[in-house]
Amino acid sequence: QVQLVESGGGSVQAGGSLRLSCAASGDTSSRYCWGWFRQAPGKGRDRVATITLAGSITYVDSVKGRFTISQDNAKNTLYLQMNSLKPEDTAMYYCAADPLAPVYCSGGACHCSPRQDSYWGQGTQVTVSS
Repeated sequence: QVQLVESGGGSVQAGGSLRLSCAASGDTSSRYCWGWFRQAPGKGRDRVATITLAGSITYVDSVKGRFTISQDNAKNTLYLQMNSLKPEDTAMYYCAADPLAPVYCSGGACHCSPRQDSYWGQGTQVTVSS
């Protein structure tokens, strides 16, 4: 079992930056697919960035070049550095971990997709004003 707690959300103006953190506790010695996802009001939850068990990192096109996902294994923490934020980035952001997440590859890029019944945090709100 893994417990995930996100932090770092807030309200910023367009063009600003935020760094989200996801602190993991519990069985952190196992290997997982790690990911950041977001859900805007009235919409479904969408993938932002993932790290597969093999270490492959991919981003959704809308955040490429602006967001960076990273891990600090010593601190059992997953990060999402978000720069050049836009109003359309406004959403609740969730981190997830799944040891058995399916992997999808296209054009040499692979992402993993944590299952709904795997490990998810409670979310942290990001609001970007224009």
